[in-house]
Amino acid sequence: MTIKQLSIFIENKGGTLIKVLDLLSKANIQIIASTVADTQEYGIYRIICNEPAKAYLLLKEEGINLQLTDVFALYVDDKPGAAAETLKILSEAGIAISYIYTFLLHEKGVLVFRTSDMDKTNEVIALNKLKNVVILD
Repeated sequence: MTIKQLSIFIENKGGTLIKVLDLLSKANIQIIASTVADTQEYGIYRIICNEPAKAYLLLKEEGINLQLTDVFALYVDDKPGAAAETLKILSEAGIAISYIYTFLLHEKGVLVFRTSDMDKTNEVIALNKLKNVVILD
């Protein structure tokens, strides 16, 4: 099972990130986790939020370049090595991870990641009884 993530393309110039944050705030959309990957000219601001479909439509209407994508989000124990154990299961199954970021939610660690083989990843998660994070839209 996957959750929805917003990938927002932002120019590296003053005020662009604030515009996005202000729009989401005024719409009462709660950011649960976020990360930024940047280059010299632009950044990709990835967000997990409580209402991804609403956020997507809002930002699209404002002319902001973004995508709504499916990503995996798995709970792991908040202890040293727990993330490594989960990633080892995926790696040994031949699953390549495109990117990953982590955060804490409800006193558990959360791994958010994207793979190129969604079906196989779902299968490995189910077979190994890994716990999916559920965030309702």
